[in-house]
Amino acid sequence: MLFVDETDEPPVRVVDRRWWAQSGATAAGDREDRGGRKPTYVEDLERRLADATQQLHTYAADHRRALEEFEQAKTRIRREVGRDADRGKRAVLAELLDVIDNLDRAIASATDPESPLLRGVELVRDQFLAKLAALGVTRVNAKGQPFDAHRHEAVSTEPVTDASQEGVVVRVVREGYAIGDEPLRPASVVVGIRG
Repeated sequence: MLFVDETDEPPVRVVDRRWWAQSGATAAGDREDRGGRKPTYVEDLERRLADATQQLHTYAADHRRALEEFEQAKTRIRREVGRDADRGKRAVLAELLDVIDNLDRAIASATDPESPLLRGVELVRDQFLAKLAALGVTRVNAKGQPFDAHRHEAVSTEPVTDASQEGVVVRVVREGYAIGDEPLRPASVVVGIRG
């Protein structure tokens, strides 16, 4: 068996070049002067990191705020475009009501109730009313109803003898129409008054 004498090997010498591990009075004096503080370049890097982190948080908050404003603007624009489309639809439908009025006048002025021309005009009017109904437009039943300034337009009054007919629509001059519950065009009516 062979024994190695450990004392024959040269001692291993380790040189630590880290600033806090340096030996000597200079390193010890620096440590005392710094009072356990970090080197200035580390403090500078930490400060820069904190500034960059703060700036990142600011940018992220600004980005979130901008996204919220953008979503609100999109919602507002959609709502306004929808309103504009509804207004345009209502305007077109109100213009088409004059065609229905003319068809009603043609039917009312017919002298022969069995005329095929009269029947054809009635069919065209009914088809037109069906198309309007498909778009949500309905005729307002005004005759015999109490006068409502929101749904009726009084064009005249007519004396009535029955007290129950006072303030009631006794005749319709021009039909009124509504889209859903909202009036599209008020009915032009004659209202009964006690005279």
